[in-house]
Amino acid sequence: RSHPAGPPDRMLRSLVLVGVLSAASAFSFAPATPSLRSTRQGVSARLPTHVTARAPRGLGLRMKIPEDLTDAGRRELRDLEGKWKNVCVLGGSKGVGREVVNGLSAMGVNVVALVRSEESKAELEKLPGVKAVLGDAMEASDVIGVLDGCDAAVSTLGGATGEVNIDYKGNMNMIENAGILGVTRVVLVTSVGCGDSKDAIPETVYEALKSALVDKTKAENLLLKYYTNTDYTIIRPGGLVTAPSTGKAILTEDKKAAGKINRADVSALVLSAMYSKKCSKMIFTAVDPSLSEGM
Repeated sequence: RSHPAGPPDRMLRSLVLVGVLSAASAFSFAPATPSLRSTRQGVSARLPTHVTARAPRGLGLRMKIPEDLTDAGRRELRDLEGKWKNVCVLGGSKGVGREVVNGLSAMGVNVVALVRSEESKAELEKLPGVKAVLGDAMEASDVIGVLDGCDAAVSTLGGATGEVNIDYKGNMNMIENAGILGVTRVVLVTSVGCGDSKDAIPETVYEALKSALVDKTKAENLLLKYYTNTDYTIIRPGGLVTAPSTGKAILTEDKKAAGKINRADVSALVLSAMYSKKCSKMIFTAVDPSLSEGM
């Protein structure tokens, strides 16, 4: 679903900043649906704990604050409230994906996660509302099995199985089957350096990661092709760090933004974006300007 983009809407699309949860309460919030509110100062995203939009610092990020966010064509979140109650997570056994599963479980959402080991299955099913299914994202039938019955999907797939990168084939299995099975919201987590963000990273880094970045870009392009009439969001994190949330990470449309970001913060941004109508059919870079301070 789309609407004509008026001047205020284009200004809003120029940069959406979403704050994240603080380290102490990253996933301890009570079950509730995240929401956005528009103010004259910008866009503030609220998960069940307080979230604040922050102006970017360092990394050359720029924010243009729209003076008026009350245009009649502006997308609102209220028509999404109550949706996305059954979410499939691919890549949910570790890293960002595991943080996403933790967060959805804490929100009272039903989660179906595809995992490759009994150990991961047992671990995830300790969480309320989480069902873990043994399978392989490289097998279309396994992905179809976990997507069926879900209304939203999040993929953080990455890495290689043997000589084949899962970055494309695993995500392809999700993208090509999601719409057929009734999944109407997709959040795809890829990486800085994909698509039109290639110039955000040094050429030496791109060459070192080229195989994965090319496959992730192919997955992005496939999603853009198949989901022209459906809600999607693509999030490209910078360099991933395992540490507590700083509460200072942001989403930006700046294609040259790069830097570090904690996995917990990426997860919080994913959850906020998934429930935000303002993030529909958007591609963002996720970075934490505070981690560049002093560099």
